[in-house]
Amino acid sequence: MRTSIHDGPTMVDQLPSVNFGFDDLRQRMNIFTARFDAFIETGRKRVLEERNQFRMNVAEVQEDQRMKKRDIEILTLKQTQHSQTIAKESTETAEMHSAIAELTTQRDERLAHRDAVKSQIAALQKSISARREAQLKHRRYLDGQSRYNGPELDFWESYLCLRIEGLGKEDRLKFVYVGVSEREWEREAWFELDTSEREYKVGDLRPKLERDEVERVLERLNETRDLAAFLKGMRELFVEALK
Repeated sequence: MRTSIHDGPTMVDQLPSVNFGFDDLRQRMNIFTARFDAFIETGRKRVLEERNQFRMNVAEVQEDQRMKKRDIEILTLKQTQHSQTIAKESTETAEMHSAIAELTTQRDERLAHRDAVKSQIAALQKSISARREAQLKHRRYLDGQSRYNGPELDFWESYLCLRIEGLGKEDRLKFVYVGVSEREWEREAWFELDTSEREYKVGDLRPKLERDEVERVLERLNETRDLAAFLKGMRELFVEALK
């Protein structure tokens, strides 16, 4: 019978028995694994929390930036409106100053014009007063002379075939001659005399006479105040003109 090599003791069986502590090692490994898993889980939770907190912080920062951007836009808009308001107020102020200056100039011009008008009125009133005084004095003179000229004037009216007519004005008279034409005895010749001023003036007249001759006779009247000689001279001029 053949004997197997496995039937007898082997070298392995002859090796001393060694206890490596696998159970203890396994238990320690399990404990380590549990702690490691707990560490990993804790780390994962912390990372998730930090990531969530980071996201929240980022969101807050973004919201804060958005609010600040909005505030900046509002401030920029207000600054633009303020600048526009200041520019408008500056323009209105400049226009107001210009209007005030123009009104001041107009006021000064009107005051100067008013003063000039007042001076002119005063001078005109003075001139009118002086003229009235002169006319009053001259009228007094004429009134004084009328007492002497009345009878003489009646004589010359008859002698010169003359009549005197009023013209509706106090200082204007019309002297009408007849008998100045040998061929037409009833033909009339007349002239108007203005006595409103110191120097008498001859107005309209018919028939026409040489103005130089009329001025010559009128100048003698203004110098001498001899009305009779003047009326006689005018008749002679009419007679000569109608020859």
